[in-house]
Amino acid sequence: MKDLTRGSIVSHILSMAPPIVVGMITIMICQLVDLYFVSGLGDAAVAGVAAAGNAGFLVNGLMQMLGVGAVALIAHAVGRKDRDDANIIFNQSVVLSVLFGLLTLLGGLALARPYMRAISLDAATIEAGATYFHWFMPALALQFVTQVMGAALRATGIVRPSMLVQVLAVLLNIALAPVLITGWGTGHAFGVAGAGLASSIAVFIGVLMLFAYFHRLERYVAFHPEQWRPRLREWKRILNVGLPAGGEFAMIFIFMAAIYYVLRDLGPAAQAGFGIGTRVIGLIQMPALAVALAAGPIAGQNFGAGNSERVRETFVRAALIATALMIALTVFVQLAPGLLLTGFSNDPETMRVALLFLKMISLNMVAQGFIFVCSSMFQGLGNTKPVLWSSATRVLTYSLPAIWLSTRPGFRIEYVWYISNAATTLQAVQSLWLLRREFRKRLVTPKENAEEPVSSEPSAPLAREPA
Repeated sequence: MKDLTRGSIVSHILSMAPPIVVGMITIMICQLVDLYFVSGLGDAAVAGVAAAGNAGFLVNGLMQMLGVGAVALIAHAVGRKDRDDANIIFNQSVVLSVLFGLLTLLGGLALARPYMRAISLDAATIEAGATYFHWFMPALALQFVTQVMGAALRATGIVRPSMLVQVLAVLLNIALAPVLITGWGTGHAFGVAGAGLASSIAVFIGVLMLFAYFHRLERYVAFHPEQWRPRLREWKRILNVGLPAGGEFAMIFIFMAAIYYVLRDLGPAAQAGFGIGTRVIGLIQMPALAVALAAGPIAGQNFGAGNSERVRETFVRAALIATALMIALTVFVQLAPGLLLTGFSNDPETMRVALLFLKMISLNMVAQGFIFVCSSMFQGLGNTKPVLWSSATRVLTYSLPAIWLSTRPGFRIEYVWYISNAATTLQAVQSLWLLRREFRKRLVTPKENAEEPVSSEPSAPLAREPA
């Protein structure tokens, strides 16, 4: 366990962010590798895999319900020096992860084809997406357990083990992808099914590696079978924090699905270009997202310990670092967007859509950085409802005008990106306002602290309950 209530906040962020970003980038590279090898099967295969992958946002929403709840509550317990509570939250989160994983597996297998039919009119795209989804579902189901284990480690300030496991699992996925998709060395090509199967095998091995780490090396939080009996009170605590965060990912899913819906009349090339572009833009935003994810446990531990000023300082430092990163990345994308897209497709129309997407969407990366940091701070404070509200605002301000414009004569794909940028900027402004309000409600100011009467009793935490 690493005590994040002491020492330099910038040092904590900069020491935690690199392992986090390495882990995230390797996962994103894995998705890009799948698209790279699938691209040889045609635009319908690329569009199908990309669209099916978007459904992962919905499953990630369920994962966030557990991951965010576990990070916040375990970090608060660590800040209070309450190891027993940290272990109870961890083990109850593991129980929930198994339950959610089984429900996801069954639901995904049943709903894959209806989902693809809802967002695509092309039969080949529907078939490719449904096939990929069926083989990818075991990976999504298993990731619930890895999400909880990684969240527990991050809450205690430990990030390297999760990163190493992710890197090893992704390297295995990258090695398996060409073998299973195209039949390299075996002569048995599974096509898009091979992409999903490679991910499922890699995630399964990653779960085994994390189990081994917890069994042999982790000491602060550990598996205790006697704590696996369902405790509804702890489930309620976890889900009270996690449900709104899961809802945020559901909003992202709706947002992305709305874009696919708007683009469906423009053909498979438009959807394929968007699918490639979203994964590339997601990859280059990872450093700022890693900074935000590092800030969450720091804020959480300090909130649990009652260190209000360090919570505020965590936000300021993380926002400054994320903004600097996003400005540099925006300049890079504007100067060399084509370099980021090399080798993803041979279709000129698909690449034209992806290039236009990168140049236009990269203009809102600074705003996206603020959204990342605010989201992580809400998680650290243990109240994620404002995140859901701001995400819902983004969905409404994008979906309604975009769908309406798509029905008008002369509709162009650029309009989709204009509206997306405006909606993201509005979300960033709203997130900052909501965070400022949350600080006022839940953190004691230095002046208030100075006015407290001196008492011989142990001091109460500085963090106040919400009004």
